[in-house]
Amino acid sequence: MSEKNLSLPSLKPRKRLIKTAASTNIHYGKAPGQRSVRELLNNGFINLDKPAGPSSHQVVAWVKEALEREKAGHGGTLDPAVTGVLPVALGDAARALQVLLVAGKEYVALMKLHKQVDEKKIREACASFIGKISQMPPLRSAVKRVRRTREIYYLEILEIQGTEVLFRVGCEAGTYIRTLCVDIGKKLGCGAQLIELRRTRVGNITEETIVTLQDVKDAYLFWKEEGDDTEVRKTILPMERLLEVVPKVIVRDSAVDALCHGANLAVPGVVEIDEMDTG
Repeated sequence: MSEKNLSLPSLKPRKRLIKTAASTNIHYGKAPGQRSVRELLNNGFINLDKPAGPSSHQVVAWVKEALEREKAGHGGTLDPAVTGVLPVALGDAARALQVLLVAGKEYVALMKLHKQVDEKKIREACASFIGKISQMPPLRSAVKRVRRTREIYYLEILEIQGTEVLFRVGCEAGTYIRTLCVDIGKKLGCGAQLIELRRTRVGNITEETIVTLQDVKDAYLFWKEEGDDTEVRKTILPMERLLEVVPKVIVRDSAVDALCHGANLAVPGVVEIDEMDTG
């Protein structure tokens, strides 16, 4: 599979229709990058590197304790043994986590086959799972165990050593990678299991901006005790970063107040609009 295909559907470039030229009053709010640390603490998010061991809920509890916050939430629960990208939203930013449900996920998984299989057969079997697949949630699952359809956007084998297969997979939210490994093993006729799993992407949120729990604690204390916000601004990001995967409608300043009070958006209020998904 070519590198150009290794992308989630939510990251596809969108065409933008510019209906008219318009400017905005700089006195209405501020650019995300200009927010104070206190504002970020109330509506920012952290791209946290979840460690193996604790549950996602426990990790969020530690973040709230470290930042002295009462409200925080996470996007896309990771099992205790799984590591990697866990978006943690603070305060009002928790509302933005909804968009991550349709943004798609990427994982790097280590799968162990129960006996050695020819490499060509492994590659063919893995490739056959790209597209729509049917899955039954594992016995230990928070959802009802009914068969459901999910989509594998890409599956790239990174390395094969004996009976161990390292692969990268991009998939629809709600896909069980543990079940995927079992199903690949059945396809090969040898059986297989997941050994290790790391999430590397949630929508447009990747490992490039990931931070650890210790980073979060240190950055907050440095700002609180020394007044230096350099590190905390690298740790807590504006909530708009979560929304980059969503198509945009740019409206006039004059339309904002009416929208905030529940009015429908009328065509004269639209300045620019992104290409929308169908279906």
